Amino acid sequence: MPLSTEEGTAAVALARRTLDAAVSGKQITARSFSQGTFSDLRGVFVTINLADPAPEKLRGCIGFPYPMKPLGEAIQEATVAAATEDPRFPSVSKGELDHVVVEVSILTKPTPIDAPRRQDLPSRVRIGTDGLIISRFGQSGLLLPQVATEFGMDEIEFLSQACMKAGLPPDSWLDRETDVQAFQAEIFAETSPRGRVTRLSPPGS
Repeated sequence: MPLSTEEGTAAVALARRTLDAAVSGKQITARSFSQGTFSDLRGVFVTINLADPAPEKLRGCIGFPYPMKPLGEAIQEATVAAATEDPRFPSVSKGELDHVVVEVSILTKPTPIDAPRRQDLPSRVRIGTDGLIISRFGQSGLLLPQVATEFGMDEIEFLSQACMKAGLPPDSWLDRETDVQAFQAEIFAETSPRGRVTRLSPPGS
């Protein structure tokens, strides 16, 4: 079931509180999510972006692609990991807290996508709506739906980049031994550090 604007705003607010506490060395309040939307098992990714990108805006992004945890718990854990455990970046510092914006992507359950011929697979990918998970040989790579839009990718490039994210050759999606899954996301983000929250979900998600 789609989230309301109020629920999306609450999701980002939870991520922001968790980020502030984790980076400031304060205790993160353990919450019990026993009812409502935040108790549902959902996949989620938390992204931390620089408010004034120059030239690269990403500051951290980690999450859970599959619905294994209550949404509220998953948001808190993903936020801490994005701020402190993303191997691509140093941990977010306290001085950065007023210069980053928080984005929460709440995922649908990934499902396999296929085509009678693997060459036709790109026609089953909806740029700006679908995210991708590509897996093979115990390796997997995930790209959120907004990545294709932000970097101007077409369907073939999106598939190829997801393969490379998994550490596979870029044309691995052509091989039927490679698992290709799609998911959609409801995306909510701060418009400025600690500012108003807006829905960024692409049309049709």
